[in-house]
Amino acid sequence: MLISIIWFILILSVVVVAHEFGHYLIARLNNIHVVEFSVGMGPTIFHFDKGETRYSLKLLPLGGSCAFEGEDGKVTGDKPFKGLAFPAAPVWARIGTVFAGPFFNFILAFIFAMVIVSYCGTDIPKVQGLTEGRPAAESGLEVGDIITAINGEKIHLWRDITLISYLNTGEELTVEYKRDGVKGTVKFTPAYSAEDGRYFLGIEGGTTYEEAKGLKLFKASYYEIVFNFRNTVKSLKQLIIGKLSPKNLSGPVGIAQVVSDNYEQAKDYGVSSVILTMMNIALLLSVNLGVINLLPLPALDGGRLIFLFVEVVRGKPIPVEKEGIVHTIGIILFFILAIFVMFNDIMRIMGR
Repeated sequence: MLISIIWFILILSVVVVAHEFGHYLIARLNNIHVVEFSVGMGPTIFHFDKGETRYSLKLLPLGGSCAFEGEDGKVTGDKPFKGLAFPAAPVWARIGTVFAGPFFNFILAFIFAMVIVSYCGTDIPKVQGLTEGRPAAESGLEVGDIITAINGEKIHLWRDITLISYLNTGEELTVEYKRDGVKGTVKFTPAYSAEDGRYFLGIEGGTTYEEAKGLKLFKASYYEIVFNFRNTVKSLKQLIIGKLSPKNLSGPVGIAQVVSDNYEQAKDYGVSSVILTMMNIALLLSVNLGVINLLPLPALDGGRLIFLFVEVVRGKPIPVEKEGIVHTIGIILFFILAIFVMFNDIMRIMGR
């Protein structure tokens, strides 16, 4: 259990620090004064000052921050500084600084993807079997076909097919494939399973892996990011339209349980398996954090970007105090959501 907790702290810290480092780096490149760069939350247990910035380690390893002078109308520094306060920086410098956090999450995920794919290869979307009695078997697909697109959505990994299958609610599918280099198209409607409560395509696969080296490694790693990006976006869409219950949301407690479960499964296969498994969780979390932070909601980077783009259009900024009030309300709402998610995670774990 202790080792699982250490892995959880390490994964969360790396993902959050990458996000905050993105803000920090672009701010520094644009001469914006960074008052404090911190890892963790709560009381400071260690810090040192370098230049005009304080670097801090906080007690609770569940987050981090990069505080700018004048952000949200707050004067956070208590000494004269040479750089620019955040509101005084050019608007595109501020846009770049805000966007850099989520962007660095995608960069981190790409690095993890390269390591994972270089060791494990990539799961190609090859038909390895067709379930008898289901529409796919009668559609004209054959074992050995490579699925290239479904309903116009490009397919690069077997998991792309799995995700489409899992989210299908009975819509007809147009499946494009290659057979011996020749393109073909079939149409069929997935079959509903009352026992499982969902629709199935009836296409079997997912165990054919292809080695990815050289330039192919970059392409395969990119496809990993695309899959996780689609997975996150589609899950959010399902949540918004009510097809996914808010009870499916997970916070730090739920993530810690996922880390623990995956560690227990991977440890029997050796250290390399544990490391790759933890990297895969970090990859998913990093993409999730990047996507969620780009949502146009108060307190998130996406919400801040909306204010900045409005400033670009109108030629002058919205008063910092008013923007600060909007973000403060957003923080309160997210705090309430965090309590709900934590309670839900605890109830789910206790109900096991």
